Amino acid sequence: MNAHRGPGQLGEFLRARRSRLSPSDLGLPSADDRRRVPGLRREEVALLAGVSASYYARLEQGTSFHASAEVLDALARALELDEGERRHLHDLADRRRLGRPDRPTAERVAPALAQLLLALDGVPALVLGRRLDILAWNPLGHALIADHLDVGRVDRPAERPNSAVLAFLDPRARTLYADWSGKARAVVSQLRLVAGRHPDDALFAALIGELTIRSPEFALLWADHAVGSCDGSTYTLDHPLVGSITVNQQTLQPSGADQSLVTFTVDADTASEAALRLLRHRTPPSMVPSTAGSRTAAGGLP
Repeated sequence: MNAHRGPGQLGEFLRARRSRLSPSDLGLPSADDRRRVPGLRREEVALLAGVSASYYARLEQGTSFHASAEVLDALARALELDEGERRHLHDLADRRRLGRPDRPTAERVAPALAQLLLALDGVPALVLGRRLDILAWNPLGHALIADHLDVGRVDRPAERPNSAVLAFLDPRARTLYADWSGKARAVVSQLRLVAGRHPDDALFAALIGELTIRSPEFALLWADHAVGSCDGSTYTLDHPLVGSITVNQQTLQPSGADQSLVTFTVDADTASEAALRLLRHRTPPSMVPSTAGSRTAAGGLP
């Protein structure tokens, strides 16, 4: 049975979110008796959302499958979910996504993203797939994020690096982030979004299983059910060639697409700009065979 399918995940997410709130946070009277578990009780969430306690309990237990959009939005307000968490709640409750497991297929870079990647000059960039596999990168993207890996791996589907695996299981990549804990939380939050959108993806389930078994830190963060997107963030890298460099990461994801273009820029007139300039000097454009693969994808050919 797929551990990532709808009702089970929905119940786990609701329980995790109510456990982080207390009655005093929401203006509810606090009972004098000791609570067995932290956070709100089911009855309190139901009261705040305007639904019956028995109905809310069935949602958590996975025995009720037809929550309306209005009820889900009411629950989101009651649990003080942000916009990313609200969308995730709707994804988990969407019964239409349940069915036969997706047949694993190798991803190809979307033509529009391949063209954008080729057009970028002097800006580190890469394309991420639906499972956070690195599908393509430009010379600077490879040099900035994973210069210790064979640059051609992105062109071989069976060997493509995965950004989550790199963050948690690759010793060299792990030392790249000055605030590794913050980066790890961001990666797991992004994976949670994928889990809600693609509950029957067998390859994604295998990825989560591998990370859970091999990384205690990942297992702990995954159990927290934190959800969020990595659309934009700023963090510092301890790069082995050019030293400390603070990058502004921006993610472009076309509407309805499962792939995204990730770019890394630096502030002008800073030490980071000098470090990026040095990295450009040390990165020959001809070293990246994946450029040819991106051109193939842009042309719509196999």
